[in-house]
Amino acid sequence: MKHILIFVLIIVIIILMVAAGSIVYRQFFSQTNFSQTLNQIKENMAEQPLINKKIAMVIAFRDFRDEEYFVPKEFFQKAQIDVKTVSDKTGIAVGADGAETQVDFLLEELKPADFDAVVFVGGPGCLSHLDNENAYKVIKETIALNKVLGSICISPVILAKAGVLTGKRATVWSSALDQSPVKILEQNGAIYEKKSVVRDGNIITANGPSAALEFAQNIIKVLQENK
Repeated sequence: MKHILIFVLIIVIIILMVAAGSIVYRQFFSQTNFSQTLNQIKENMAEQPLINKKIAMVIAFRDFRDEEYFVPKEFFQKAQIDVKTVSDKTGIAVGADGAETQVDFLLEELKPADFDAVVFVGGPGCLSHLDNENAYKVIKETIALNKVLGSICISPVILAKAGVLTGKRATVWSSALDQSPVKILEQNGAIYEKKSVVRDGNIITANGPSAALEFAQNIIKVLQENK
């Protein structure tokens, strides 16, 4: 009985530590790093604007990862790229940290032929909202048209399930307690690399919000090469 109580106590402590760490991380990043990153965007901008380029950013209608959407979007817009927001519902989408954005049109209405790049954003709501046939169709069409395909955080799982990462190098969000996203990539033929950002041709993947700016920079670089 004593051993069981000790075991239960250890489990409770671990759960509380993980929860506390998550709260501290979100508060620190959203209040400090997020604003600092946006302030640095002008200094990190591409030398040449990409006028007439268009990017579709795909987000979950609820609980998309704020930094992974707003940091790249700000970067793209300062490069004079036309950015449209796409989701599984219309109206006002809400991020995991409470930020809001207007959805321009539905994922099922997205036509990759009208854009130079399609970018999938991660977050807690990503898989429940975007891991579906509508997303798979858009992803496959984006690749078939030789457009740029970006995916950050947990969203590379959707690319893997769509079948476009077979034989491709890619990264994805994972943690010490959850390696399932990595396993899904590998089970679908991807070559997983433990890096913040990985580029393989026109496919750019990133592993989370701390990589948001580098992720956006890589997408800009590919668009410049494809001019």
